[in-house]
Amino acid sequence: MLLPSKKDLKTAMEVFAIFQWALSAFLIVTTVILVNLYLVMFTPYWPATVLMLAWLAFDWKTPERGGRRFNCVRRWCLWRHYCNYFPLKLLKTHDISPSHNYILACHPHGLMSHACFGHFSTETSGFSKIFPGITPYMLTLGAFFWVPVLREYVMSTGACSVSQSSMDFLLTRRGTGNMLIVVVGGLAECRHSQPGSSTLVLKNRSGFVRMALRHGVALIPAYAFGETDLYDQHIFTPGGLANRFQKWFRRMVHIYPCAFYGRGFTKNSWGLLPYARPVTTIVGEPLPLPKVENPSQEIVAKYHALYVDALRKLFDEHKTKFGISETQELVII
Repeated sequence: MLLPSKKDLKTAMEVFAIFQWALSAFLIVTTVILVNLYLVMFTPYWPATVLMLAWLAFDWKTPERGGRRFNCVRRWCLWRHYCNYFPLKLLKTHDISPSHNYILACHPHGLMSHACFGHFSTETSGFSKIFPGITPYMLTLGAFFWVPVLREYVMSTGACSVSQSSMDFLLTRRGTGNMLIVVVGGLAECRHSQPGSSTLVLKNRSGFVRMALRHGVALIPAYAFGETDLYDQHIFTPGGLANRFQKWFRRMVHIYPCAFYGRGFTKNSWGLLPYARPVTTIVGEPLPLPKVENPSQEIVAKYHALYVDALRKLFDEHKTKFGISETQELVII
């Protein structure tokens, strides 16, 4: 009998780590719903469900009050396999002082935001060593905190709600040295995620600039080179049945359903695993903003333009190092 080699075991652990994170939300939600339905309908243990819902109601605001991180979860060895799969790498261009707070805007979203999660929700990339004294708070959709168990898992990595009240709390009630990470393009950027793409949904996304102005915190641009190369995507014919369904679905639930695919378990097979391609996130220089409690639209537009210029500069300075041609530009829509 042939025993698996160390390389095979390493590959298997990396694949497991990727699938574990990608499918955890679906599996936890399904399990919680089915188990509680079973308890209520077929057993006398329905009070357990009542207690769970009571705790959910009591603890509802926690994702907007700094969350409940566990550094032991952020340091799981599983995340090392997750980051090594691609691999992921985090680089800074400037030192960041822990005596201030920051909002870091990460681009692009890609399809799964693998780099953003790996760098800022785990310690595998060495965030604490690269940015000593800085505490990262990955901000994500509030829907992740609606389901018991799943919300605890997500919060344990340091994630919080992306709501305005959550950002206000983190920037005023947690002292200094806090870095709020937002993926500005969001799910709307998924449809532009294909190999070689440098298209960002940013033109009308100015909420993060307004928040930074209200609190007088610096904005930090970050670009993950290679994030859009992790999956291929089938683009349906404009106006066709499939394309009309995508647009209808987006109007109904604000999510654009993408027909994406990657690699399978064997080298040249098709599947839903991301391609094992390197992703390097470059964190740029902080852009200082004045404190304006009620900024006008003109002021927001002014600093939004300055931020876009800083992001373009960061992209242009580093793009050729990662296989992007000198002539390719960052497209802002």
